[in-house]
Amino acid sequence: MLRVHNTLSGEREPFEPQDPDSVLLYYCGLTVSDFAHLGHARGWVHVDVMHRFLEHAGYDVRHVENFTDVNEKIAARAGEEGLGDTESEVAEHFVARTIDDMRALNLLRAEVYPRVSEHIPEIIGLIETLIDRGYAYESNGSVYFDVTAFDDYGKLSNQRVEELEAQGDEAERSEKRHPQDFALWKAGGVSPEDIRAHAKHDHGDDVPTGETWESPWSEGRPGWHIECSAMSMTHLDETIDVHVGGQDLVFPHHENEVAQSEAATGQRFANYWLHVGLLDTGGEKMSSSLGNFFTVRDAVAELGTNVVRMFLLSTQYGQRQTYSEETIEEARQRWDRLATGYERAVDALDSPEAHTKVEDDDLREAVELAGTSIDEAMADDFNTREALAALLDLVAATNRHVDGATYDYRGLREAVELLETYGEGVFGFAFDGDTEGKVGIAPELVDLLLSIREEEREAGNYERADEIRDRIEALGVEVQDTDEGPTFKL
Repeated sequence: MLRVHNTLSGEREPFEPQDPDSVLLYYCGLTVSDFAHLGHARGWVHVDVMHRFLEHAGYDVRHVENFTDVNEKIAARAGEEGLGDTESEVAEHFVARTIDDMRALNLLRAEVYPRVSEHIPEIIGLIETLIDRGYAYESNGSVYFDVTAFDDYGKLSNQRVEELEAQGDEAERSEKRHPQDFALWKAGGVSPEDIRAHAKHDHGDDVPTGETWESPWSEGRPGWHIECSAMSMTHLDETIDVHVGGQDLVFPHHENEVAQSEAATGQRFANYWLHVGLLDTGGEKMSSSLGNFFTVRDAVAELGTNVVRMFLLSTQYGQRQTYSEETIEEARQRWDRLATGYERAVDALDSPEAHTKVEDDDLREAVELAGTSIDEAMADDFNTREALAALLDLVAATNRHVDGATYDYRGLREAVELLETYGEGVFGFAFDGDTEGKVGIAPELVDLLLSIREEEREAGNYERADEIRDRIEALGVEVQDTDEGPTFKL
């Protein structure tokens, strides 16, 4: 049985969805004010593997992930060259780039990617419900949630209301009943101070204010926290099974989601809260604001999709992870072992040396043990680190078998199928090459180029031969010269 660490209880609990056949999963998506970086990718890839494993376990997964396209950081970038002149144009630019990054990482598609700007009526309706039920109040055209009216406020982050710091800026605090109250609706546009605080260029006197919408209280904008509650309820249900997000969102974002959602419906908002550990670099959280980030597009271009996924999955989702040259190199080596082992197993399986009457008990036992170990590791709070270790143990066993003279056809077939089921199906690797959208290289073309290189070498044109080899390797082909002639690996 799958067990997960539930932030709400602080304990590891058996996973029991409301419907025994399906899972409602919501993931707090990206605020599209910049290019996505590896810290964002860490959450994406782990949620992707959760999705894949739940489907592997037999569930129908309804996965919703939002785009926050209304935010002062987005509005502050309006007018930058190539991004657009308005908040919505900047958001559209980065939504498109984010989708490109998601495809490059080989993520399963969510059922829907809702946007804040498309759910203003639902947000306003939810706020009206909170006012009617006595949990929210209007002040100077803005609306705030009264945290003292919700008895369980602080239960997710395990804090008491009187111990919490004030939320919002000084202007908001002057309008609120309690410093800890948070905004559901903000009158007017984004303030010039907020724009300048987040701007990456000089706006001069022409400071944008962002998009605004009409509401019963004022022309204004939704607060940050209300969006996820409205979109989750619109596309899933009042109560969902799993809500996933970064550890840095536990408070105030997710705490406020719990309060406003449960105050509005009287129902539990999410049964399981799973939080992804942060990605550190140089001892700091990787983030756009700190400028210490490695974008997804750069990472995929430099390392390839498979190495990026291997790196991100090498630490269990709930733990903090360190980005460094050493940890990237470890991931590169692990992927190379996995990919090479898979290729050797496939080649042996399809060779004349594979016989139906050959039996290798050690190989067959290794296959059975790997399947059991991977399932047990993934059922232990999606422990991808241990699951990948079990997959690599199977690769070691297949390598030992392939080193022999004859092959166990059935054992190899089961090993290859297991590597594909988990390596591709659950972990999302691509054994037939990376998935960043580049044109694949036909092996026949590489053979032709290598034969031309050999002709140049035989003619004594060594500089030209070396240039051809360098050009081939620049395309992502590893060339090895052996006594029998050159070999290559895509």
